[in-house]
Amino acid sequence: MRHRVRGRKLNRTASHRLATFRALATALFREKKIKTTISKAKELRGFAEPLISRAKEDSVANRRLVARHIQDDKVLKELFNEIVPKVGDRPGGYTRIVKLGQRRGDAAEMAIIELVDYNDVNSKGKVTKAKVKKEEIKDAKVIAESVKEVVTESKPEVVEEVAEEVVAENAVEEVTETVEEKTEETKEDK
Repeated sequence: MRHRVRGRKLNRTASHRLATFRALATALFREKKIKTTISKAKELRGFAEPLISRAKEDSVANRRLVARHIQDDKVLKELFNEIVPKVGDRPGGYTRIVKLGQRRGDAAEMAIIELVDYNDVNSKGKVTKAKVKKEEIKDAKVIAESVKEVVTESKPEVVEEVAEEVVAENAVEEVTETVEEKTEETKEDK
């Protein structure tokens, strides 16, 4: 029976296990996202999150306690100066684990562990920058439609002023083409 037996040994001695978690935590804080096995990711979560909680209160004692495990000075400064302020008032749960499936060589279950406030990862482990672009394009199209309505109802001088104020960067080309077309149509109507 395994009553109250906590943690995974990961087929390592205690000192090797500690060195592994220190290296993984340093890499996680440096890169904000790392790929490892699920068992290492789950154990790393229990190692890295208390370090972040400790870093929330910036004192000499806490810096020394965290520096015991994070021995890279740049990463330590980044943890205290960038990661902790971004975490803000979050009471815990600073990391997210996303399962990736089996590794090809030995069929080990792989996962991505990342800091929650830094990256959005979908179920396949790819960063969802495309979703952001699609939303920006939809917003730009809505703005372009509103400018088109203004173009049909007003004079070309007013259209240029409105287009400069309202149009997002992604829709500038589309709106300028429609403005030019509408101004030509209004000139032809006169």
